[in-house]
Parts: sequence; C-alpha cells; structure tokens
Amino acid sequence: NTKSSASIANMNPDSTNDIRSEPSTTDNNNVEVDKEREMAELLMTMDNYTPIIPDAVIEHYLNKTGFDCDDARIKKLFALAAQKFIADIATDAFQYNKTRQSGNRAASKPGKDKKVVLTMEDLSNALTEYGIHIKKPDYY
Repeated sequence: NTKSSASIANMNPDSTNDIRSEPSTTDNNNVEVDKEREMAELLMTMDNYTPIIPDAVIEHYLNKTGFDCDDARIKKLFALAAQKFIADIATDAFQYNKTRQSGNRAASKPGKDKKVVLTMEDLSNALTEYGIHIKKPDYY
C-alpha cells in the first residue's frame, strides 16, 4: 500500500517531481507551417468550388459590414460558412419537426405519411440553439 501512496504523491500537481515539457519553438514553428499549408490547400480548393449563395449576395453583406477584400477565395470561404450555418439550422429545424410529428403520428392513422413542412415553431426552436430569438408576429 505504501507503493500506491507513493505513486499518488507523484501525481500531485503541486509536487516538485512533476515533469512537464514545454513545447519547443521548433514544434511551434512546425505547427504554424502545417496550419499555413492547410490553409493554402483549402484556399486552392476554393477556386473550384461554386457556392450556393450568389457572390453578389455575399459581396453585399460583406460591404455592408465594412469588410473589403479583393480575394475571391476568401469571399467563397464566407459563402461556404454561411451555407453551412443555414444547412445546420435547416437540419435542426427538420429534427424538431420529426420530434413533433412523432407525437402526432401516434394518434393518427399509421398507414399515411405526411409531407414535411417547415413551421415557424420548428425554425424558432432551431434558431434559439444558435442564440437567435424570433417570435411569430401577433395576429390582427
């Protein structure tokens, strides 16, 4: 049991026997070079990519926010990020719809499949996960 208590003592973070190696500057340089190479490869693949969101729409919103860049690959990168964001929201809204419909289908006829319709309720629930709070306008 003294052997296990000695090993526990060595695991103490305040112990002077704790050996922690700091990353060397060459390791940091290699990581930076790898990141730069990966970024260059990503930007090169962006040349062949056609985003779903039109360039004019991306340019409008980038100009509206004050972003000025002549590199089309960077603009395509923003378009890709926006496309992914919209796709994630749509996927989450679809999951909310399936969850809501599974409760309704138990009470309805088992043989009929219904079309999936995006409702404001499902969209609102999905957007809430991303910090965007919307509510249905009041009916007059």
